[in-house]
Amino acid sequence: MPLSRRRFVQGACLAAPSLAVQGQKPVAAPMPATGTVLRLGAVPLLDGGRFEPAQAQGKVLVLYWWASWCPFCAMQSPEMQKLWDAQRGRGLQILALSIDKKPEEATAYLKKKGYTFPAAWLSPADARLYPKPEGLPVTIVVGKDGRVAQTEKGQLFPEDVEQLARWI
Repeated sequence: MPLSRRRFVQGACLAAPSLAVQGQKPVAAPMPATGTVLRLGAVPLLDGGRFEPAQAQGKVLVLYWWASWCPFCAMQSPEMQKLWDAQRGRGLQILALSIDKKPEEATAYLKKKGYTFPAAWLSPADARLYPKPEGLPVTIVVGKDGRVAQTEKGQLFPEDVEQLARWI
């Protein structure tokens, strides 16, 4: 895809509200720098399971912040499902992080759309483990070595999501 197309959409990207610590003004987390080691934490998944950091050891991890009300996420999420279906057996792990106000909203959306990629709802405690950078959607690829390989703010087009598999 032409770079200008992505930059146009990024400029139009929905500025999603950040989760705030009680009593403080919401502040978005900075995008982590490429090469940074990300510290992962365990979080409950919306399907009743649990994401444990050990699940990502030796795999490529795609962190994906989204919301059921985000029109750009609605366009990217089907591509994330395709990536999950095609690559999970090849060393890919996804952790989709919903910023919906209630976990029930995220669960209902995933069920309605038939998405099966691992997804968690960011409670205030979980948001401290996985602080959301500004904008939506946000996609961060963590390589097999635990270091940030790629960061993207704004909607990824189908060919962009497909290219995430190159990190495997």
